[in-house]
Amino acid sequence: MQRRSLLGSALALPALGLPLHSLAQAAHLAQAALPMTQAAAASAPLSSAAFEQGLAGAPELLPLRGWDGQDREAAQLRIEGRWPRALQGVLYRNGPGLMQRDGQRYRHWFDGDGLVHAWRFEPGRASHRARFVQTPKFKAEQQAGRFLLPTLGTAIAPQRPITGADSLNTANTSVLPLASRLHALWEGGSAYELDADTLATRGARAWAPELAGMPFSAHPKIEPSGEVWNFGSTADRLAIYHLSPQGELLRHRVMTLRMAAMVHDFAVSQQHLIFLLAPIALDRETLQQGGSLSAAMRWRAQDATRVLVLDKATLTPRWFELPAALVFHFGNAWESADEIVLDYVEAPPLPEFTQRIGALMGGEQVRGTPSTLRFLRLPLKGGEPVLTARDEPVEFPVVDPRVVAQRHRYLFCPTRVRDPLRWGFDALMRLDLEQGTRQRFVYDEEVMLEEHLLVPRPGSTREGEGWLLGSGYDVKRQRSFVSVFDAEHLADGPLARAWLPYWIPLGFHGRFVPA
Repeated sequence: MQRRSLLGSALALPALGLPLHSLAQAAHLAQAALPMTQAAAASAPLSSAAFEQGLAGAPELLPLRGWDGQDREAAQLRIEGRWPRALQGVLYRNGPGLMQRDGQRYRHWFDGDGLVHAWRFEPGRASHRARFVQTPKFKAEQQAGRFLLPTLGTAIAPQRPITGADSLNTANTSVLPLASRLHALWEGGSAYELDADTLATRGARAWAPELAGMPFSAHPKIEPSGEVWNFGSTADRLAIYHLSPQGELLRHRVMTLRMAAMVHDFAVSQQHLIFLLAPIALDRETLQQGGSLSAAMRWRAQDATRVLVLDKATLTPRWFELPAALVFHFGNAWESADEIVLDYVEAPPLPEFTQRIGALMGGEQVRGTPSTLRFLRLPLKGGEPVLTARDEPVEFPVVDPRVVAQRHRYLFCPTRVRDPLRWGFDALMRLDLEQGTRQRFVYDEEVMLEEHLLVPRPGSTREGEGWLLGSGYDVKRQRSFVSVFDAEHLADGPLARAWLPYWIPLGFHGRFVPA
């Protein structure tokens, strides 16, 4: 599922009103407690050996094993089918790439260290390069050969000083290309700049001196003009960023919210920024007993999800309420004179989601409630929100980048057709929002599909005219691939696939940069 990230590990602490150093204090308490508390035991690292045993019954989970910290590249990929000659450029992707050290394994998918991929497509050839982001955490743990620092879902007694969020930055969720610069993103801390060609790490980037160390989320929105909107949250503060296409900071503001909140993604319309703030509280006693941050999160099903709408020009807030809902990813938003219209994916409630991720990380395939699409209308001239839903299992919704923050017709998502309650995706879907119809392609072989992006065809102007490009894992072959579809004829199947000679860890999000 997602990526992509509940609260970006460390900054989830201040995002819910708890000082950052409390994570270290809680970990020390767990280490000193005799006997180990129940909370600490339930948050301790898993066994790598147990995961390997679980793979015998769930081989599709192999990409959740992660790599050992090595970089890899393949200069010439085998291409099956006819790759569109006009589709040239680089598909950058990011995700948790390292899950285990010294026989221990993270409890949560979001804990892994960031691994950035560059799939490069040129006339007649394709190549792949993957490098781990060289954060201080990653370098220290590589040298030690063991875990040294706590994460979102795993209680580890800190063996290095925690001086701020970037001490725990995993840079593992998404990427942001700006001009000739590439950034690896993690919502709890700074963006990490990488060399766009070699993927070598250049270091943390601050957009202004006064914003050094301020979180920069993993879900920036790039409008058709190239301008970028993003946010960062810590405690009850919300930072808003507005960047030029070249990555220059046009303006920013740090504002105080009514409450501390979990914020992973947001939506942008022509004139507004929209946030859905889930009802999650933090059980400090669990932390004090040595439990992980994830274990200390409490789902308040009786409370509302708060909808925050900010005017782009003034950042004046407007508030709405919805039934309790856990939301990771938005598709898009647009507005008329009377309302804002947006679409997003609602995940299962937090307890079920966390339990399922834990089972998967332990090598156990489990069935459960899938994430599904929601469509929300927010009245701008009085009245109550209107919410409708679909029931297909989906995640990672995307739109044509030419219609971000504008009215859109099509939404593209990975979906699951065979055994919908099983984790992972075996199909792709294009949803026509005007007609209410869908077009799907279901793979014959067992695959695990990741996010697929809409890449416009050069010179085209019609929404959805282009290619659907994304990665996947073939379970039987134990090989990963990138597939390309004609986005207007999705049901016809892939035009081509570029195959790696190895498998890669499942990731979260990416961007395509045309040549």
